[in-house]
Amino acid sequence: MDIAKRVKTLTPSSTLAITAKAKELKEQGYDVIGLGAGEPDFNTPEHIIEAAKEAMDQGRTKYTPTGGVVDLKKAIIHKFKNDNDLDYNLNEIIVTSGAKHALYTLFQVILDEGDDVIVPAPYWVSYPEQIKLAGGNPVFIEAKEEHDFKITIDQLQKAITDKTKAIIINSPSNPTGMMYTKEELQAIGELCLQHNLLIVSDEIYEKLIYTSEQHISIASLSNALKEQTVVINGVSKSHAMTGWRIGYAAGPETIIKAMTNLASHSTSNPTSIAQYGALAAYQSKVDPTIEMRKVFAERLDALYDLIVAIPGVTCKKPQGAFYLFPNVSEAVKLNGFDNVDDWVKSLLEKEKVAVVPGSGFGAPDNIRLSYAISKDQLEEAANRIKRFVEQHKQ
Repeated sequence: MDIAKRVKTLTPSSTLAITAKAKELKEQGYDVIGLGAGEPDFNTPEHIIEAAKEAMDQGRTKYTPTGGVVDLKKAIIHKFKNDNDLDYNLNEIIVTSGAKHALYTLFQVILDEGDDVIVPAPYWVSYPEQIKLAGGNPVFIEAKEEHDFKITIDQLQKAITDKTKAIIINSPSNPTGMMYTKEELQAIGELCLQHNLLIVSDEIYEKLIYTSEQHISIASLSNALKEQTVVINGVSKSHAMTGWRIGYAAGPETIIKAMTNLASHSTSNPTSIAQYGALAAYQSKVDPTIEMRKVFAERLDALYDLIVAIPGVTCKKPQGAFYLFPNVSEAVKLNGFDNVDDWVKSLLEKEKVAVVPGSGFGAPDNIRLSYAISKDQLEEAANRIKRFVEQHKQ
């Protein structure tokens, strides 16, 4: 039996593909350094693990409400008020099986066949695929390196048509780590209000920022923007809980209700035990991101200096997340390759360093490096990359 046409159009995740290849080489006994990880290398804090154990001991292993347990939704509401100065009620929150599932469900309920969604490039690999699965069309705007990988108002204005339904804003960004300022978000928001565009604000990296800049949620800039925005977030990055799969969306009640109805026919509810772990994460006064930010900032400084010292490599220093997104186009030419993808494959084969090609993020001249591994490994990886470039000059 043939598979559905909509699935045939999907592009496999480049991050998962490179991770799988690196794992395969490791299992064969090779000393592989993987820089593809999209998750903190910290374990989930102990108080969260203990809360999950306690939930199991208390028999909280049954179905929960589709949109999430009430106490967790209340904790999320409290988080929005404290962190973002945003006021939501219970009917404006849905808890999902990860932030990725929140995005998937959102696109399913807002898009009809032929609707356009503006996606600034570089972009997270799943945005365009999820839009296509919902029958929509991803419309890419190239966020240029000289503009810190951020789109301009002129670019946005030119991209909007009568088919445009929504725009995605990811700040801090995966893969670039760059952030929009309050003024930039205000300008984007005003234009979206003029054209009645829904703003999908992916804020999953809001807690991992290494400069004096503060994270600003576009929804917090005015009541009008709050009503025109769906905020996506979760505990995966902020609390080292990637495997727990707890994310959430906050937005207009009509959209959240539709997402909840759809979830009732797909996942039923997020895992009960994981929800109680997330509840402990938000109720605790312990902030694990303090230590994570300190460690990631040290790694970023060390890795950045080593990467920009490599011949043919340039890089904007990121403000947040845990990725570098260097341009390696000149290094690729130095080494005689036709494209970055082939260069990345050879780097893995010859030096056993796994990086993610930028083509999967809509930026074919770049690569993504995660610094969510130890400083020693990062330094060794950078030395191997430099050796690869210098020893394979054409």
